[in-house]
Amino acid sequence: MSDDFTVIDAVNVPSQEAPVFVLSFRQRDEVAAAAAGGGWRVVAARRSEGAEHRFISSGAAVAVIDARGAMSDGLEAAKMLGGAIEAHGAAMLILVSQSDAVHMRHFYDAGATHFLSSPMSSAAMAHAIRFALRHVERLAGWSKEAGPAGEPMGWRYDPDLKSLQLTPALAGLLALPEAPGLRALYRKLDRADWQLARAALRRLDGTVASTAFAHDLPGIGRVVQHLQYDSATGRLHALVEALGVAPDASAAVRDALTGARDGPSARRWIDRRLSEGGNVGAILIGLTRFETVNTAYGRAAGDELLRAVSRRVAEVAREALGKTAIVARIGGSEFLVASDDADDDTLAAAVARLEEALSRPFVAGGAIAPLGARLASAASGPEDNAATLLRRASETLLGDGSPREGGGPPIDALVGNIHHALERGEIGVLFQPQVAIATGQVIGVEALARWQHPQFGEIGAETLFAAAERAGLEATLSDHVQRRALYTAANWPSSLAKLRLSINVTAADVARPGFADSLLGRVDASGFPRARLTVEITEGGIMADLSEASRLLGELRAAKCRVAIDDFGTGYSSLAYLKALPLDYLKIDKRLSQDITGSARDRVVVRGVIDMARSLGLSVIAEGVETKGQLDLLAKEGCQYFQGYLCSEAIDVPALAQLVSRAA
Repeated sequence: MSDDFTVIDAVNVPSQEAPVFVLSFRQRDEVAAAAAGGGWRVVAARRSEGAEHRFISSGAAVAVIDARGAMSDGLEAAKMLGGAIEAHGAAMLILVSQSDAVHMRHFYDAGATHFLSSPMSSAAMAHAIRFALRHVERLAGWSKEAGPAGEPMGWRYDPDLKSLQLTPALAGLLALPEAPGLRALYRKLDRADWQLARAALRRLDGTVASTAFAHDLPGIGRVVQHLQYDSATGRLHALVEALGVAPDASAAVRDALTGARDGPSARRWIDRRLSEGGNVGAILIGLTRFETVNTAYGRAAGDELLRAVSRRVAEVAREALGKTAIVARIGGSEFLVASDDADDDTLAAAVARLEEALSRPFVAGGAIAPLGARLASAASGPEDNAATLLRRASETLLGDGSPREGGGPPIDALVGNIHHALERGEIGVLFQPQVAIATGQVIGVEALARWQHPQFGEIGAETLFAAAERAGLEATLSDHVQRRALYTAANWPSSLAKLRLSINVTAADVARPGFADSLLGRVDASGFPRARLTVEITEGGIMADLSEASRLLGELRAAKCRVAIDDFGTGYSSLAYLKALPLDYLKIDKRLSQDITGSARDRVVVRGVIDMARSLGLSVIAEGVETKGQLDLLAKEGCQYFQGYLCSEAIDVPALAQLVSRAA
């Protein structure tokens, strides 16, 4: 279930009253992120098995079915959900490709109430969901008081058989078998909650047949257990009532799988200790590369990674802070460690040990997965509660961003603004010319992202994507930049009509299911010809998943696009995969291009790279060329194209048109 199912909370906006249920067979995470950007809590799946039960259990008022590139699967899912949609007065929004809109009558017959055809923006999708919700409200068929209800959560204990049986819903939420031992259930309770449970059980003494107590369950939050004793059979029955909005099964299972508390129960633990007069130390941990690993290796590997992180954090925390220390997962890839009576020195030592532990690689999906982590700590003061203590730690964490090399803004200072920057159109593209060395003519351009930040000025692609990765918006940003580049190039003046356009894809893009289809759909929707498009991918993107990269590049070349390997010569360059991958261009990293004027040894290395590429039938583009001396030596070694400040920095369309006309 965890590989298929995900929950995304609204980004930077207050969450709406009810979640939105998303079923997308090829672009689940992209559609979920777009819906979350509109302010909804999203329950998302990529397979249709059990779709009706999942929709009803989610408490959603709107189901979004993404049938783009999956018409048959989408229609089958619509038929599955049609009855539940009608019975609960909900709405069903269908996303289709423009060419498939003619088939909407079949979805209408299946129970669909709304549809949206591509090309579609995140804003258009948010508006479509909003209109669907208005439809639901006008029908008055749904409200938060009388919404779709999931299966009951509860358990039964038979003293004669000494057997405990959980309802399927509770077993699923707690990630336990339906017939676990008593100890397995007890392990889900805090020690203080055990005392509440024992006190409630003692109240059932034959004269009192029913009672209740409230406590926290990891992954579920605050619950009330309604206990009832059957004197005739001696059996004990319990109905578990979740307080507030019904929890999503996937979120609870994912948190239960990590073995960590959830955020609300951890905050209540801190408040309880502080109210008793204790001192609490808190450490916040933010994983900085988790989303990249999650995208590259899949959600099952991501779950495995979170469990491994939780175990390692718990082990170190209890060694450094004592056995009473608690570990909570308070966000997608954020953890909290809290402990009684931890002063600043103790916390500092614990932070150092946690940093060392998290710097060691993890194993996810059978591969080595190095993670980055940022940590910050705070010790409680006399007037603190959980909120003020964690706010201080959070402010320290957010203020921990290091400036990028060259004196640019701290990445963490940018993270919170990227979502709004995309909405306000602050992030655009410029074009750096690529020049044929033999003729001096501009034959193409590379599209480069630029953020016109109101405080820090122009921010380049490297810093921008690093901030987007930390904000969990790397895929959204990549789609945005590709779309802007394609639509701009499709509307170039006639003087630029023969230029090639190069766009970049990231390692996370390579790992996204159906990415080739999505990219080609964007290309066709823009009107830019496939035959003039080059897709550039870095060595890191290829090595993250060589087989997936090979398949993606093969699909793009079959669709008449050309493919380049970017930044060759950095990190772990491999000569073997150049023979195996379908490539057209090799782009020499700027450091190699600039080293050619260095020692004789440096020149031999560059010569070897160019000779190897030419022998494989690849054209060679040198990046970062800044001097005439560098260009002359590259030309002598057989390099065919270059880009860099010697010709031009990245420029806008009017400046590009002037440059091309001068070079003609």
